[in-house]
Amino acid sequence: MIKLQRHQNNPILLPNSSNEWESIGAFNGCVAYHEGTYHMVFRALSSEKRQNGITMHVSSVGYATSRDGVNFGDHRLLFEATEDWEVYGVEDPRITFFNGKFYIFYTALSVYPFSAYGIKTAVAITEDFKTFIKHPVSTFNAKAMALFPDLVKGKMAALITMNTDLPPAKIAIAYFDREDDMWSPHYWDELYENSGSHVINLLRDIRDQVELGSAPIKTKEGWLILYSYITDYLSNEKKFGIEAVLLDSDHPRHVLGRTQGSLLDPQADYELRGDVPNVIFPSGGLIKDDELYVYYGAADTRVALATCKINDLLNEIKPKASTPVIHTLSDSKKFVRFEGNPILTPIIEWTWQSRAVFNPAAIYEDGKVHLIYRAQSRDGMSVCGYAVSRDGLTIDENLDYPIYVPREDFEKREKTEGNAGCEDPRITEFDDRFYMTYTAYNGETPPRVAMTWISVEDFLRRQWNWAKPTLISLPQVDDKDACIVKGKDGKYVVFHRLGNDIWIDVSEKMDYGENKFLGGKSVAQPRKDNWDNVKIGISAPPIETEQGWLLLYHGVSEPGFKYKIGAILLDSADPTKVIARTDEPIFEPEMPYEIEGEVPNVVFPCGALVINGTLYIYYGGADKVIGVATMELQTLLNQLKNK
Repeated sequence: MIKLQRHQNNPILLPNSSNEWESIGAFNGCVAYHEGTYHMVFRALSSEKRQNGITMHVSSVGYATSRDGVNFGDHRLLFEATEDWEVYGVEDPRITFFNGKFYIFYTALSVYPFSAYGIKTAVAITEDFKTFIKHPVSTFNAKAMALFPDLVKGKMAALITMNTDLPPAKIAIAYFDREDDMWSPHYWDELYENSGSHVINLLRDIRDQVELGSAPIKTKEGWLILYSYITDYLSNEKKFGIEAVLLDSDHPRHVLGRTQGSLLDPQADYELRGDVPNVIFPSGGLIKDDELYVYYGAADTRVALATCKINDLLNEIKPKASTPVIHTLSDSKKFVRFEGNPILTPIIEWTWQSRAVFNPAAIYEDGKVHLIYRAQSRDGMSVCGYAVSRDGLTIDENLDYPIYVPREDFEKREKTEGNAGCEDPRITEFDDRFYMTYTAYNGETPPRVAMTWISVEDFLRRQWNWAKPTLISLPQVDDKDACIVKGKDGKYVVFHRLGNDIWIDVSEKMDYGENKFLGGKSVAQPRKDNWDNVKIGISAPPIETEQGWLLLYHGVSEPGFKYKIGAILLDSADPTKVIARTDEPIFEPEMPYEIEGEVPNVVFPCGALVINGTLYIYYGGADKVIGVATMELQTLLNQLKNK
């Protein structure tokens, strides 16, 4: 992995003890280049002084210039707190030259002692670094904001770090139709309310913290962003690092690639010792010739510089052209995993799926694989998310909002905590509709099977007009793992799990609910002397083949309480008749993301598709992530045929 190299002149800017306004620190410098001059703005920290009746160290914004981006001359106070909304200091400026003006976004402190609601962003606009127009910006807790140096999608745009003091923080993008939108309270209230559609997903762990570093840097590959990544942020063991992400030029929310670790770690004496020791904090960046210059704060006391070859960094993080392939770990009689697994993981910045994404249903329609997956928030509430894949392996789009949420009392949580919601969907298609069955759970009464539907037309248009859900299983009876299909004879067949068995209910009419609930008969049971010796339930809806209905099922195995996958072949005319059943599991937990998670040792498919003779299964791994695996359909049918 590429690393930044410290400049030999480090630190390149030091506090001046003879100047009260910067006697403690001159750090977190940000640089904009314009007409032969490198303009640096930086955070200056004063000696103790009286500020609005309080004795404290006060931050202001300093200014220095350079002809080479390294040697900055005398620095001076650029501006300080002058307004009520910044009365206790101005911090950490980011500067961008745009359309004849310099926009300097900074953190404004309006309350003391410092607290989240009084820490917000502001902007100072200047053309000559002598006169300024100031505006308060965010209406919510935020820091580290910077303007893009060019229009994005024909609009002004900026990055902002939201909830920096209410972690986890989130880096989001904002677009402005007009300049004054940047300081419009209505604009920011609306953005905050819909923040999920603005966030760039960078967090790897809920315990970590991110904060914007540089203003966006335009490259031939996309927008390069430097940012601070702090691991174990709330602990005494937090570690500051510098990372980079490459964003799509036209759609900057789309991450093209990112570094997999820190480009620089605190090691030099000027990083280890200072007002806040062991801190490196990226605050600015630019490209000079073929070098990336990264300006950073060292121990909250000084400005330092580190560099690398820009092409080396871009080549490391930009997407590589490749053909998705399947990674074989087992023999040909078992499903083999996609080497890119897991294909979906929880996105911490999206509250509704910050804990887990798993157990996806799958539909192949309009030349695409559509996944409807179970998403779980930190507090255990489950909803359904939606993602699309053109090749059946890699995700092309993952919506940043759920497409199905609890609507009825039987799936809304009655307690303040614990699991509840809409769980483990299965999807089937008939009569120009997609029918979705799922487990409805309110956290109190036993889980039951619920059913809803949506027209194929509405689904493809993303008009989520789901029908009112109906409970179709018995009250006070634990029933789940269900799907409904329509046979060639026009009868409706519902698969579900009662007790530890797979049951089938066959009906002339689909009039479940009210006083009619699922029943039927048990068609498959656990086998005491085999791998599926605890309980079984269907995985994905059955697939109709010339040999019969192919039904994949999960079986729980002791010792170890592992969820594994088997297959059953059912008679086409009478699906309650079992023709064959695999003796050995055809898929089982082997990879770390299947062994370790919310529930260990689980592979749990809820979707299966046949595309060009290949059987694809989409499964939850350890109730945490989503993977895909494949097998030739005929290979599996031959196994069953030879039974």
